[in-house]
Amino acid sequence: MIILGIILLLIGLLTGIGILWTIGIILVVVGIVLWVLGLAGHAVGGRRHYW
Repeated sequence: MIILGIILLLIGLLTGIGILWTIGIILVVVGIVLWVLGLAGHAVGGRRHYW
């Protein structure tokens, strides 16, 4: 999810499409939050590890 967000950020930046930039930021933030929760030992979405 983090990688997809970064790809969308780059495409949005290069093409000037604002919605891709916004979706990319949201995906990166959600991906980082899920990653940190997984590292902290919390079950995320029924899984003990998120990757």
